[in-house]
Amino acid sequence: MTDALKRLSDEGVAIWLDDLSRKRITSGNLAELIDQQHVVGVTTNPAIFQKAISGGEGYEQQLADLAARKVTVEEAIRMITTADVRDAADILHPVYDSTEGQDGRVSIEVDPRLAHNTPATIAEAKQLAWLVDRPNTLIKIPATKAGLPAITEVIGKGISVNVTLIFSLERYREVMDAYLAGLEKAKAAGLDLAKIHSVASFFVSRVDSEIDKRLDALGTDEAKALKGKAALANARLAYEAYEEVFSTERWAALDKAHANKQRPLWASTGVKDPAYKDTLYVVDLVAPGTVNTMPEGTLEATADHGVVDGDTIRGTYDQSRAELDAVAKLGISYDDVVQLLEEEGVEKFAVSWNDLLKSTEAELDRLAPTEA
Repeated sequence: MTDALKRLSDEGVAIWLDDLSRKRITSGNLAELIDQQHVVGVTTNPAIFQKAISGGEGYEQQLADLAARKVTVEEAIRMITTADVRDAADILHPVYDSTEGQDGRVSIEVDPRLAHNTPATIAEAKQLAWLVDRPNTLIKIPATKAGLPAITEVIGKGISVNVTLIFSLERYREVMDAYLAGLEKAKAAGLDLAKIHSVASFFVSRVDSEIDKRLDALGTDEAKALKGKAALANARLAYEAYEEVFSTERWAALDKAHANKQRPLWASTGVKDPAYKDTLYVVDLVAPGTVNTMPEGTLEATADHGVVDGDTIRGTYDQSRAELDAVAKLGISYDDVVQLLEEEGVEKFAVSWNDLLKSTEAELDRLAPTEA
């Protein structure tokens, strides 16, 4: 069942799980996935926590304790989510040690309502790093315009970062620039660059969802022939950009100081169109030095019937450019699509966070001790 996952790992793709819950931690499920399914990291986001905590299993006692202390709902959520991330980080610590810090990491996101506020994002990132207090944590910062200087500042303070919600090639290059600028600040401050890690979460399936919708609206044979191609093309060209940036003289100077490359991480890899193979955004995005964070269904599908045939990215760049150009020639604006997806991504996480606030507040009220 795990041959495909082992082959994926052997090809240089780190397999991370895009999910976390207290039940997954306490039942031993996460440890089992690490042991048997080659999982070497975990990512979370506001939607994942909203689903886990609203489901309730495993959180009752902590919620009751927080209610007794009459903490605010925001504090309650941070206490709950950082506890889960801390426990998951401890489970993954042996992987962190064996990979010299490259993997064995757990990501936790800054409050998505701060996505357009640079100073607040920096402050929140520092607070989360302090609260979790584990060396194998990654603080997730969105790749908004306001997020870019926050990435530089946080990396410059020696905090490892997962940059999330990247959709466009231009923004991805800005993210890599922000990371290198952060490393330069850290180096100037005398910090050990070998201890600073980062991944850049490049979102995949949502690009196809949006562009396919526009191709369907056109309805021509030419448009239909391009369905399901844009997301892979976009991600593959992102890897080309990664190869370019991390072969520059600027990077070479940081490399000499033992800095780590910011690995591309393929996010949103669950297939949303049932017409496509359910392993599409895994087996067609294989290249060394990458991470693929998968929902459990995609992980299971890859283990069961995924076919990993080596590198499926390098050597595709001209074809990928031609496919994106063909979409553009039909009048579908790449810039419009990626801007919309970024805005929707921030909004969806904010909605999940607000839903989490409401459901947690209701639980705190329900569990609050009655006054004598």
